[in-house]
Amino acid sequence: MALADFLADLDELVAQASAAFEAATDTEDLEAARIEFLGAKSGRLKNVQKGLGKVDKPDKPAAGKRFNEIKKQIESALEDAGKRLSAGGAKGVAKTTGFDPTVPGTRPQLGHIHPITQTIEELTDIMGRLGFTVTEGPEVEDLWHNFEALNIPLAHPARDPLDNFYLATGKMTAGVPQGEGGWLLRSQTSTVQIRAMEKTKPPVRIISLGRVYRPDTADATHYPMFHQIEGLLVDRHVTMADLKSILHLFASSFFGDDVDVRFRPSFFPFTEPSVEVDMSWHDLWIEFGGAGMVDPNVLRSVGYDPEEVSGLAFGLGIERVCARRHGITDIREFYKNDVRFLHQF
Repeated sequence: MALADFLADLDELVAQASAAFEAATDTEDLEAARIEFLGAKSGRLKNVQKGLGKVDKPDKPAAGKRFNEIKKQIESALEDAGKRLSAGGAKGVAKTTGFDPTVPGTRPQLGHIHPITQTIEELTDIMGRLGFTVTEGPEVEDLWHNFEALNIPLAHPARDPLDNFYLATGKMTAGVPQGEGGWLLRSQTSTVQIRAMEKTKPPVRIISLGRVYRPDTADATHYPMFHQIEGLLVDRHVTMADLKSILHLFASSFFGDDVDVRFRPSFFPFTEPSVEVDMSWHDLWIEFGGAGMVDPNVLRSVGYDPEEVSGLAFGLGIERVCARRHGITDIREFYKNDVRFLHQF
């Protein structure tokens, strides 16, 4: 092949490629033109390159040099066309001129705050209006704060390994940690009460909201991880009447005025007397948690004088409160992450 013919083919190719890139009105058109001229297997530049081998041997250096120059010109033209479309050049927006602003748009899907989180935020607000301050504590707890300080001795059945998530961080006997090195996932938010009283002199008026852990089999009313709201009031002359008044104000603020609260005698190591708390809403009684007067031994464990002060405490299951309000019959629904369920809140 004569050198002149090969150079003519190159000049024609660069002109056609530049025209095709300039005529592209969107990225799809530009990509089609790129494949046509610069495709690795069947592009037109690749086909012209094959003619390089047919050029007379003395002319090959000049032909190869010109081929490389043309290749750079075509690639430069492609790059310029891409910049033009990215910048919204006239040709790049030609296909958007038919946009009708009167047509309703597609509403984006927005996330929702989880119903448990919504409930926690509302309960915090309600108890804040009743004068309670939010206090937090660790979820990995030592044996002193989870048991001893709450008047739960070593032989108490509440310390059974079947009822707790112990961590194998120290000496273990029959699955139960021994000594000061024992740790577990807290089984109740009452541990926060102890930590708060250790740092604060009476009066104390706090609530704690958070996760607790018990190895329960998951069913409609139980889950191995759940949330509690724990309240504590320590001052002079605190009585059971104060406890019931606070819980009634709490329930009526959350559910409405048509709610009733009743106490049933019970037993908890850290309260004396102890009661189970039931709430009635729309003529249906539901058990929500436990409460009572703080046991004198608990007050002594944190350096309080039970002759000078008394206290009340209550712990309610947040899942039960939330489920009751929204008519949910299975608390496992809260943890399935089914967006169809969560979208309702």
